[in-house]
Amino acid sequence: MHFDQDIATCLAGRIGEGGIPEAELEAAIVATGRALDRLRGQARDPRASGSLPLLAVPSARSDLTALKDVASRFRGSFDDVLVLGTGGSSLGGQTLCALAHWPVGLPRKTGSGPRLHFLDNIDPATFGRIYGSLDLARTGVIVVSKSGSTAETAMQFFTLADAYIERLGKDSLAKHMVAITEPAVNGKANPLRRAAGRFGIPLFEHDPGVGGRYSALTNVGLLPAMIAGLDAKKVRDGAQAALDAALAAKTAADSAPAVGAALAVAASRQGLSQSVLMPYVDRLAPFAFWYRQLWAESLGKDGKGTTPINALGTVDQHSQVQLYLGGPKDKLYTLIFGPAEGAGDMVMPNLATEPEFSYLVGRTMGDLLDAEQRATAETLARNGRPTRVLRVASIGEESMGALMMHFMLETIIAADLLGVDPFDQPKVEEGKVLARQYLAAMGPAVPTTAPAVLAGAKPA
Repeated sequence: MHFDQDIATCLAGRIGEGGIPEAELEAAIVATGRALDRLRGQARDPRASGSLPLLAVPSARSDLTALKDVASRFRGSFDDVLVLGTGGSSLGGQTLCALAHWPVGLPRKTGSGPRLHFLDNIDPATFGRIYGSLDLARTGVIVVSKSGSTAETAMQFFTLADAYIERLGKDSLAKHMVAITEPAVNGKANPLRRAAGRFGIPLFEHDPGVGGRYSALTNVGLLPAMIAGLDAKKVRDGAQAALDAALAAKTAADSAPAVGAALAVAASRQGLSQSVLMPYVDRLAPFAFWYRQLWAESLGKDGKGTTPINALGTVDQHSQVQLYLGGPKDKLYTLIFGPAEGAGDMVMPNLATEPEFSYLVGRTMGDLLDAEQRATAETLARNGRPTRVLRVASIGEESMGALMMHFMLETIIAADLLGVDPFDQPKVEEGKVLARQYLAAMGPAVPTTAPAVLAGAKPA
C-alpha cells in the first residue's frame, strides 16, 4: 500500500477518557461487513443495474487515449488553461494538479506545460481579473458540469465565450475549448451539451453513474492532471491498489476504509461532531478541501453526519491547535504525514550563532517538519484528543489515487452505518431554486447591446 493508517491514539485504552471505547469501535467495525459485502458484489460487475460504476473507474484504460490527445494539444498550444466548474467538477482536478503545480501562481517554466487556473467561484472581480490578464489566443478552456445546467458554470462559460468571439472570432471556441458533461438521455441533451454543440466545441462524456464529488478519477480530474504533466495511469493504479486491498481483506478489521468509517461513526456516537483532516504536506492542502466536500455533502443528511474541517500543518499549529487542545472535546483528528526527515538544506553553525537557535544547527527544514508533525500528534493524544495518523511513503500520482479511493470508500461505508444515501444532495437544490427566483425578480434581463456570444451563435 502507498500509505498506512494508525488509529492507536484514537482509543480510550491509549489516551484515556477522550478516546473511543474499544468495544464500541469493534462493534462498529463488525457492522461495516454489510457494506463491504455489498461493495465486493458491486465490484464484480460495476456496470450492472443497481451497481456502482465508480468501482470500474480505476481499472479503465481505454478512455485515456482520447484524453491524452487533448492534453497533448493543450500542452503544446496554450500557456494557460482555465477550468470552469464548481464543487466536484473542480476540486478533484485541483487536488491532482497540486502534485505538479505547487504553489499556485509560480511562473511557468519552459516545458512544464500551461498554468492551470481553477475558476470555481463567480466573484466577477476575480473572474474578470484572471481572464482579462491572459492572452486568449494562448489560453485553453475546460468546461465541466455533470448536469449541464450548473448556473455558475454556465455564467462563466457564456462570459468567456463572448470574450473569445469578440477577440478571436466565433470559430475560436471550437479550437480553444472542450466540455465535459453527461450524454443525452433518450435523445434529449442537457443545456451545456446543446450550447457546446452550437459552437462546435468538442465534448467528453461525464459518466452519468459517477457523481461529481466522486469523479476525480474520471476525465473530470484526469484531463486537467494530464495537461499538468501527470501520469493518469499511475493515479488509477494507486486507486486500484487501495480498492483491491480494501475489498480483499479477510475481515473488516483488516480493511482500512472500513476501519476509518467505523472510527468516524463511533466517534460521532461519543459526541465528536467534527472531523479535522490536517495534512503536513503543502501538495495535499487541496486534498483536504476535496475531502471536506466529499464528507459533508455525502453524509450530512437527516440530522446525521459530522462536520469536516480542513487544516494544514504547520500553519495551523499557530492558529487552530490552540482550539484543538484548549477548546471543547468534540473533534476527531486525522493527520497525514509525508516523508520529511532529511529533506532540504542544513542549517550551518556559522549562521545560527544565537544560543536560542542552537537546536536548529545541523538540521534541515524537513527535520523540523518531521519533528513538528510527530509532536502535534503526540500532544493531541496526551490531551485526550483522538488522533488517527496516515503515513504516506511518497507524494505522487499513485499515493494520491490511493488516498482518494480510500476516502471515497470510507465515506460510502460510513453512509451505510449512518443509514443515509452517500450519492444525493437534496438540500443543495433548495438554494439553487431560490437563486433563480431572485434572478427573475430583478426584472427583465435585456442587454443594451447584443453580446457577441449571442450574435455569433449558430442556430440550435
